[in-house]
Amino acid sequence: MSETSDLQDRLDVSEAKNRLNNWVAISVAIISVFMSITKVKDDNIVQAMLQAKSDAVDSWNEYQSKKIKHHMAELGLNQVQALQVLVQGKGNVELLSQQKRYQGTIARYQTEEDALIKKAKGFEKQYDDLNFRDDQFDLSDATLSISLAMLAITALTGKRKLLALAWLFAGFGLLMGLAGLMGFSLHPTALVKLLS
Repeated sequence: MSETSDLQDRLDVSEAKNRLNNWVAISVAIISVFMSITKVKDDNIVQAMLQAKSDAVDSWNEYQSKKIKHHMAELGLNQVQALQVLVQGKGNVELLSQQKRYQGTIARYQTEEDALIKKAKGFEKQYDDLNFRDDQFDLSDATLSISLAMLAITALTGKRKLLALAWLFAGFGLLMGLAGLMGFSLHPTALVKLLS
């Protein structure tokens, strides 16, 4: 009877190990598929972030160019006004015409500068919003990777507590990944600051 009970104990242990390995395999498959989906979305967000940053820099450069032209027009206007004091008669008519052109140019540049500031700040906001979601995907990827490592160790050691801990990390990773995919405002700022 001792041989039968020993054989039964080994079968029970083997069956328990198989069940644990099945849970590990299912967990690895689910996590891997989820990570693949979020990786595609995260890569697209990073591309959009790069475009938004590039557009913001371009807008600020265009703003600086307009600002320089604006100042040049103001200098021209100041020179015309100084010359008006010295010139009289027919020359004064030409200076008045130039003065009006400079004033129109200055007004146009002011309007264009205001529009460029708004445009550049819009791109910066877009970048910040995308970065918020990128942080979510980064946290998801990190915690899911930790979970996969724990699952590998679980398969080797057969420790059920390690499986539970791996699922805990996976749960957080899945939550952050879903928040990124669905656009939820879940963002553990303290953790993000710690890791950045």
